[in-house]
Amino acid sequence: MCRHAAWLGAPRPAATLIHEPEHGLHTQSYAPRRQRHGTVNADGFGMGWYDPARAEPVRYRRSIPIWADANLPALAQVARSGCLLAAVRCATTGMPVEESATAPFTDGLWLLSHNGRVAREAVRDLADDAESACDSAWLAAAVFQRLRTGLDLGQSVAEVVVKAGARDPGARLNLLACDGASLAATVWGDTLFHRPAEDGLLVASEPLDDLPGWQAVPERSLLLAGSSGGVCVQPL
Repeated sequence: MCRHAAWLGAPRPAATLIHEPEHGLHTQSYAPRRQRHGTVNADGFGMGWYDPARAEPVRYRRSIPIWADANLPALAQVARSGCLLAAVRCATTGMPVEESATAPFTDGLWLLSHNGRVAREAVRDLADDAESACDSAWLAAAVFQRLRTGLDLGQSVAEVVVKAGARDPGARLNLLACDGASLAATVWGDTLFHRPAEDGLLVASEPLDDLPGWQAVPERSLLLAGSSGGVCVQPL
């Protein structure tokens, strides 16, 4: 299992997802409060953000525990964007622990994280190839392949989750994806919360703090958000 979080709104540093909140991803790596499977997320971490100087997102990921990277706190303070995605990883048994298996995965404008597990046999024919043998990389490749055909972010994520879930009834398929201007997330087997702010929207596997306003997204739902504000939640 894993924990992930995203921000869409006014520019802010990645540290606001990772280090600054009392229950940010750094804390969730060793003391998650709502994680249903696994207790420590020490098999890697990553973050992605959008810089005006680049056409594609910037990504930083490691296969070590997030607390073992002495350079991350300073980097997360200067990695500033209106669209952020970060994750810590608890690898599914049998899956490789390597950077290519660590979220966020990326292709063109898109970033994607997976919280859960799925039989690789359920997703391998949904994509032509993947950068890693792990289940999450194959899910990401399947979503990216649909995005390249012209489907929008929500349609691509929803189609992959529904197809994979039908083939593997025990799958856990919480995906979190963004393109710099919009965000899509699924709830399929684990928790997801969102909290509106005056200048944007937080989405996370579990609340990053104890402030009021966090709302649980119902099981088997798709959450959609755009830079213009507003959240849409619909059943999968």
